[in-house]
Amino acid sequence: MTRDRDSRTAIASRVVPRYREIYESLRQKIVLGEWPPGHRLPSEHELARSFGCARMTLGRALGALADQRLVTRRRRAGTVVNAPRPQESVLEIHDIEAELVAAGVVYAYQSLERRGRRANAADATALGVPAGTPVLALTGLHRAGGRPHALEERLINLQAVPEARGERFADISPGRWLLRRIPWTEAEHQIAALNADAAVARLLAIRRGTACLTIERNTWRDEQRITHVRLIYPCDQHRLVARFRYRPI
Repeated sequence: MTRDRDSRTAIASRVVPRYREIYESLRQKIVLGEWPPGHRLPSEHELARSFGCARMTLGRALGALADQRLVTRRRRAGTVVNAPRPQESVLEIHDIEAELVAAGVVYAYQSLERRGRRANAADATALGVPAGTPVLALTGLHRAGGRPHALEERLINLQAVPEARGERFADISPGRWLLRRIPWTEAEHQIAALNADAAVARLLAIRRGTACLTIERNTWRDEQRITHVRLIYPCDQHRLVARFRYRPI
């Protein structure tokens, strides 16, 4: 009998709270661009009815979104999706275009190279897939106000995202395309510094040896790796921030 009670307790502890399910559902609409910056969410009454939950439960979900600065809640005016911040949070995946446009900067993406191939040893290590797995290798340049803003080197696992085969990425960056179409469940960031070599310096229009910030990101959907990307920024054009909240154990 004690064992049965312990089992029920363990199962109950793994149940995701209802407000958290609603939070994740709403967050995905924002992260994937279905609700862009400035979009006004349906009223709390409408949302509560659509989710079949109490207003208090919905309020907790919206409060969690506001805590993450994804939305702003205003009495009478309703809840509005926030514009992305110009700086990047270490713990989030961001749409570079949305960030720059929200900051009032003219954005452009330039595709430099696109190659489908079988994963070589370096590709396999970066993506965590067997050698020979079909991948798409992309190199592109994000521009802000006409200036090079970030160099992007990306690998996409075509077994995980076969629809990427037909996308030329001429009018949209790979990151924005993936955020809009492929829900992700886990991501890992690695941050480092490097001095620009001749090739990087030429593409970013900086002097060779200039200090740069690199962000390497791996993204998964469930247990399957979706993409590996390395973003290289001149240090004077990017800032990383992280905010933590103390939670007593």
